[in-house]
Amino acid sequence: MEITNHYFYVLECADQSYYAGYTNDLEKRLTAHNAGKGAKYTRAKGPSKLIYHECFETKQKAMKAEYAFKQLTKPQKIRYIAEEKESGK
Repeated sequence: MEITNHYFYVLECADQSYYAGYTNDLEKRLTAHNAGKGAKYTRAKGPSKLIYHECFETKQKAMKAEYAFKQLTKPQKIRYIAEEKESGK
């Protein structure tokens, strides 16, 4: 049985805003975002770069992480990313 990874990821758009999403193919999704074929939000905000991602065993867990992140304020999002990177995730 093939193991599928499920990713929660955060992009920083050209206007410094953040986009959070879910995918099971991170490389393909990033390519789509930067080719203008991703989410409507990233198409409108210009090129983006991956600033954070986390891998989960299930889609449900990855989507829960995405939802929780989207509830944070921008300063909280910045702190979350910094703390997670510092902890080695």
